[in-house]
Amino acid sequence: MIAAVFSLVLIIAAVIFLVVAAGVCYSCLRYRSRGNAMAEPRQVFGSRRVEILWTVIPLLIVTGLFVVTVRAMVAIDASQDSSRAPDLVITGHQWWWDALYPNGVLATGDIHIPTSRRLLARIQSADVIHDFWVPELARKMDAVPGRASYIWLEADTPGTYGGACSEFCGTQHAWMRFRVIAEPEADFENWLTNEAGERSADAPRLLYFSDERLFFSKGCGSCHSTIAREQSSGKGPSLAGLSRREFLGGGISRNTPENLMLWLTDPQAAKPGNRMPNTPLTADERRVLLAYLERL
Repeated sequence: MIAAVFSLVLIIAAVIFLVVAAGVCYSCLRYRSRGNAMAEPRQVFGSRRVEILWTVIPLLIVTGLFVVTVRAMVAIDASQDSSRAPDLVITGHQWWWDALYPNGVLATGDIHIPTSRRLLARIQSADVIHDFWVPELARKMDAVPGRASYIWLEADTPGTYGGACSEFCGTQHAWMRFRVIAEPEADFENWLTNEAGERSADAPRLLYFSDERLFFSKGCGSCHSTIAREQSSGKGPSLAGLSRREFLGGGISRNTPENLMLWLTDPQAAKPGNRMPNTPLTADERRVLLAYLERL
């Protein structure tokens, strides 16, 4: 809709330019000097008919653009006081994004949506002002602490669409990126079902594996959740599905064993300014935790 309004304005501006350019060229040719440079041309002191014309035409153009713009704003803006439950709740943190779905699944970094379905997204912040922006899919929307905002989020074709925070929010503002993955309805429902079915968040946690026991004994679980339907504390992003992510730290590095190990060894070197403490770990403990993270 915004692109259509932009195209209309561009066409109108192009037509005006061509009319003015044609008038200038005609005047240069029609009223050029014909050898008698001292002769003064006939003076025209005004024409009421022409003056009315060049006043009314711009007025009509501006009025038309105003009407088209208002209609586009109504079409693309979600109601900010709607009683309808949102299809997903998107929260900005320093410095990552996550999306909560109605069935309790929490996705971090990669936000999955079905194609050809308009979703009502609630935008909110957990700390400071952020700005949710996916240039190819939706308008910008501020995420303000203590206040919820709503936008329509829709993709016509399957694909991966890049997004970012467009409001300066701290040291790592530039690395607060995310992806919106649009997929056919059936694929989206399969993804949502699989994420919800990994493990019920209501079931008791039984630590069968030594690497999982180490993860929680070192306090990692107090900041990070490892199950898609388990809510994060907000201190750190959810690690559910970590092995399937392409990037780490809001896009600052690719998801490789070497970069994961850097987070375990020196978090500030991995992403300066983040809130992850430098937990003392032996070389063997880091290797065990790396193996655990890689199978999440």
